[in-house]
Amino acid sequence: MENKQLKKYIDELKTEFGQIPLERKTLLEQLTAFLQDNLQEKGKADLILICTHNSRRSHFAQVWAQIAAFYYGIKNVYAYSGGTESTAMYHMAAHALKKAGLEIKKLSEGANPVYSIKYDVDQPAIIGFSKTYHDSFNVQNGFAAIMTCSHADANCPFIPTAAKRISIPYDDPKEYDNTAKQEVKYDERCRDIAREMFYVFSIIKN
Repeated sequence: MENKQLKKYIDELKTEFGQIPLERKTLLEQLTAFLQDNLQEKGKADLILICTHNSRRSHFAQVWAQIAAFYYGIKNVYAYSGGTESTAMYHMAAHALKKAGLEIKKLSEGANPVYSIKYDVDQPAIIGFSKTYHDSFNVQNGFAAIMTCSHADANCPFIPTAAKRISIPYDDPKEYDNTAKQEVKYDERCRDIAREMFYVFSIIKN
């Protein structure tokens, strides 16, 4: 990985796996098991990371899952994101990813802008914008539905096209919007999710 800022961020993440509580590791290992089984049986694995508005946590989780798969050499993993409703990818989520070392470009303006999120010179950019989990941009069948917020978990109880449903909720940094703590809290949540996604992929047997 040529991006020195991103490499430093990832190197630090790998030293922080011990910060993940045992009960969280138990939840996360459900995701590892899904990935391991699908890669062995089908040769690929699809994930849709879901939160209510597809504006913050689900984008963090999608981006870091895709980067972790690349970093650990786990091929044919495809991460998507969606919500129970569509709003917009919040600008502070994009800002936190940029601070972590990603190259962020806004491809369109408007109420729901589209972002290009680049993590490696030889890999296609991740496309970030808000959409429902069943949007045609996303995979439609056989995926793991990963609930990244408790609200989506409660309000999206059954997804018939999903192969598995896993709840891995995170606190919403939205609570700190327009406060003095906003930037710090977005950086914290970005890092929390990055750490856990890297843990998930670090224990896959390639």
